[in-house]
Amino acid sequence: MSGLIDIKVPDIGDFKDVPVIEVFVKPGDKVKAEDPLVALESDKATMEVPSPRDGVVKSVVVKVGDKVSEGAVIVQFEGAGAEQAETRPVVSAPPSPVSAPAGVAEVRVPDIGDFKDVPVIEIFVKPGDSVKAEDPLIALESDKATMEVPAPLSGTVREIKVKTGDKVSEGAIILVLATGDASAAANAAAPALAPASQATAAALAVQAAGVDEQAFALAYAGPAVRKLAREMGVDLGKIKGSGNHGRIVREDVEASAKGGAPAAKPQAAAASGGGVGGIDLLPWPKIDFAKFGPVERKELGRIKKISAANLHRNWVVIPHVTTHDEADITELEQFRVKMNKELEKSGVKLSLLPFMVKAAVAALKKFPEFNASLDGDTLVYKNYWHIGFAADTPNGLMVPVIRDADKKSLPEIANEMNALAKLAREGKIKPDQMQGGTFSISSLGGIGGIYFTPIINAPEVAIMGVCKGYWKQHSPDGKTWASRLTLPLSLSWDHRVIDGAAAARFNVYFASVLADLRRVLF
Repeated sequence: MSGLIDIKVPDIGDFKDVPVIEVFVKPGDKVKAEDPLVALESDKATMEVPSPRDGVVKSVVVKVGDKVSEGAVIVQFEGAGAEQAETRPVVSAPPSPVSAPAGVAEVRVPDIGDFKDVPVIEIFVKPGDSVKAEDPLIALESDKATMEVPAPLSGTVREIKVKTGDKVSEGAIILVLATGDASAAANAAAPALAPASQATAAALAVQAAGVDEQAFALAYAGPAVRKLAREMGVDLGKIKGSGNHGRIVREDVEASAKGGAPAAKPQAAAASGGGVGGIDLLPWPKIDFAKFGPVERKELGRIKKISAANLHRNWVVIPHVTTHDEADITELEQFRVKMNKELEKSGVKLSLLPFMVKAAVAALKKFPEFNASLDGDTLVYKNYWHIGFAADTPNGLMVPVIRDADKKSLPEIANEMNALAKLAREGKIKPDQMQGGTFSISSLGGIGGIYFTPIINAPEVAIMGVCKGYWKQHSPDGKTWASRLTLPLSLSWDHRVIDGAAAARFNVYFASVLADLRRVLF
């Protein structure tokens, strides 16, 4: 041998750092063109990288768990340095369920990730063709990858329901397949038999092995694994896959053939619910922090645990967008100070928060979609205005609610806020005092900061975040300047319900009310 031939990852779309989930070859293996070498799995699809040529594997450069991109070397062949042939990944997905009344099966587009309206770029069969399980039927091409849809069962093509250029999604009917009896479905199990005795022998083999062809067809496995299972007489329908998302890998088939169960793979932890927050993510890293220095462990309090779970759910489920703006509160602050002097004897002390509650009510009435909630595909508009406010307590974040804020005066709101905040800090607040809110305000008060992204308090669709006011130079004409007390605003909103233009208008109106409370009279 005068050299080595590098086999590289072909064009796999705009995917990068895709993990290797399976390696099909080892040094010394003889492979033919189109034999699978490795399997990659992105968040969109599973891709098998085929060999571009015949050859003998000299070395395998990657291992399971490695992350690769286009152009990365995966294996090396013994050879004379011939140029690498063009390769194209084969993308596979779990076959879709089929119904086969009276020997007729409707073959549908399987799960292809979150792709929709994917164009058909090639049709490999025509009416009258005989196909075996795993034979390609059509090819789809999204902006991410090319996907071949395999036949889930053996049979004869009766009718093709799509044509090149059609756009299909998961569940769309591709073609109608006329299926034969078990002997016809099992022909692939014994290709070396003489034609006269092939059907009988295959039927006996299937019966002996107890292979459920329909379950075999529906199992989540790639073409290479299916071929191996056929060769070893293993029923894929009876195997629980140890790969990502329950995918059946080579080790599962080999273990089953030996009568044992495969060892669980590391990546299976996330797929089986070991991910973060019940979502299919990588497991949370386990680190012994004590080996780096002294540590102290302290259990999260009950309130923080509850809050954390709610905040995490809301952040993951709701498509958050945050729009920032500023409010000129120079006159408002002067008015607040003046009113506090007048109310001093009554024991009432006004912070900026009661004014923001009133501004919120005015803005919610003007923009009612901000005072609504999603119920499935229905938007529920509420004709009441209950405003929640985030309270910082020793036990964690709590959100008491001011009910019917539209019917209460500023002093009444201030007194109720103080009472609810006190109960929250003392751990005496009741659950019903934190329920029924239609909109929330999260204020960092005088602590500091300029802008942040408050998390929406579901089932509400928006929340207003405010930070510490600061003096800022303003100019109406670019020539004259004046110092104005400015309040930073951060409005987070649910993009399923609210669009950017509405959010911007809400912020502008909210700021204008704070600048001049006389606007609430209109």
